[in-house]
Amino acid sequence: MYIHRTHITHSNHSNHSNQKMFPFLSRLLMGWLILLLNGCTTSIDDYQNAEPKFELFHFFEGKTQAWGMVQDYKGQQIRRFNVELNGVITGNQLVLTEDFVFDDNQTQQRIWIITKQADGHYLGTADDVIGEAVGYEKGNALNWQYVLAMDVNGSTYHINFDDWMFYQNNNQLFNIAKMTKWGFTVGTVTLFFQK
Repeated sequence: MYIHRTHITHSNHSNHSNQKMFPFLSRLLMGWLILLLNGCTTSIDDYQNAEPKFELFHFFEGKTQAWGMVQDYKGQQIRRFNVELNGVITGNQLVLTEDFVFDDNQTQQRIWIITKQADGHYLGTADDVIGEAVGYEKGNALNWQYVLAMDVNGSTYHINFDDWMFYQNNNQLFNIAKMTKWGFTVGTVTLFFQK
């Protein structure tokens, strides 16, 4: 009987300690999470001094080839594709025609009309872009933000793109775009461009 009561008393003391400890641990974990999220935020200004300097119009003038893939939110590859691009510059405007061929032989064409603004940033339009794409260029990087109307199994979804281009050299460019809907990542597109 004594042992049983002692055990109960010890258990209650342990529960009381756990109740005190739980809010502390919760606050500690939340603090670390906030720090991690703030630390992971990428800004175009982070690339201000990165070399070589990227010039969008210069790279995409004329013929360019690209190949890439689409991954779902789990990271599984769901599509592969090749792209033939042709860029024509007139004044402060680039007309960039993209011809896609997917691994299932489906084809798609997108024609971007990209205008360089007086302050150096870009505005872009295309048939499947909702409103305008907005792009900022610093150092070797360019970040586009836009909403794309995507057809999925006969239904159209408006997907947010956080699209980053990284200039490697005169002939090569990396591109990775995170796709989100309602704040959740739904997929990633990765491309490699070759002049």
